[in-house]
Amino acid sequence: MMKRVETKLAPAAIGPYSQAVICNGMVYTSGQIPLSPADGGIVGTEIREQAKQALENLKAVLEAAGSGPELAVKTTCFLTDMGDFPAFNEVYAQYFPDCPARSCVGLSALPKGVKVEVEAIAQIRE
Repeated sequence: MMKRVETKLAPAAIGPYSQAVICNGMVYTSGQIPLSPADGGIVGTEIREQAKQALENLKAVLEAAGSGPELAVKTTCFLTDMGDFPAFNEVYAQYFPDCPARSCVGLSALPKGVKVEVEAIAQIRE
């Protein structure tokens, strides 16, 4: 059985999806972009600022599910400019020091014109 996860500490979904779902002791998050949970506006213009907000949003969703970044087993990261990869990694490493498996994909555009989106699969705390 699947359970939806919703928290006001992260931006509401901007489409027909959940912030995350829990299934079989794991949480599967939707991608988080650098939107303010308070007003839905884009936070920052530079990659470090946007990465920090996206990761704060992801952390809030994971915690609402009874998990956290330290329990992540896999992340997927999307960047609109692979030239931002080193700066993104600096911020990312602060949230995932245990180095879960990861894919990082470069693409031409993300919702609302942001520079970064991050999603995760993580264990639920026992």
